[in-house]
Amino acid sequence: MIRPLLAGVACVALLAACNQEQSPEPVDKAQDMAAAPVGQMSAATLGANTVGGYVPNAAEGDMYEIMAADIALERSQNAQIRELATMIKTDHTAASNAMKAVVPQAAPDVALPTELDERRQGMLDNLRSASAETFERTWIDQQIAAHNEALTLHRGFSDNTDAPQLAEHARSVVPKIEAHLRQAEQIKAAM
Repeated sequence: MIRPLLAGVACVALLAACNQEQSPEPVDKAQDMAAAPVGQMSAATLGANTVGGYVPNAAEGDMYEIMAADIALERSQNAQIRELATMIKTDHTAASNAMKAVVPQAAPDVALPTELDERRQGMLDNLRSASAETFERTWIDQQIAAHNEALTLHRGFSDNTDAPQLAEHARSVVPKIEAHLRQAEQIKAAM
């Protein structure tokens, strides 16, 4: 039931994009807009409720954040964005390392992903292809969506009794994610 719903949300956004200008940026924007509710739905359902859903979503979220931060550090000259990207890279690298240490004991049957899913890879591709004029807005919009998704995921899993070590990890990363989100929202408000 959830997969058809997620596919429907993505299709509606992509169809809307096809009706826009033929420049790649409107399509990329529509893809990013479709990725946000799909990510939220996934985080709130499977990710927040099962070990097998939480681990890959959390790990891929960290991978995406680290890679997106690297792109921002390469492309942006905005001091606030560079500061946030540095903080995100540091904090999500630490979270990723902590997750890698906990998963073998807490969830030995769950494999940590080694690459991004299509949705997150598409978001990175959209960052890379954004024009100089739209890059910073695209990056900050993606950060707000990704951090809202991460909060949904980690808060939802934080009371999981099947994997208390992972639930503790979820609780431990929430304050950093909240700080990233607040700073991203402040930057966007100033744009």
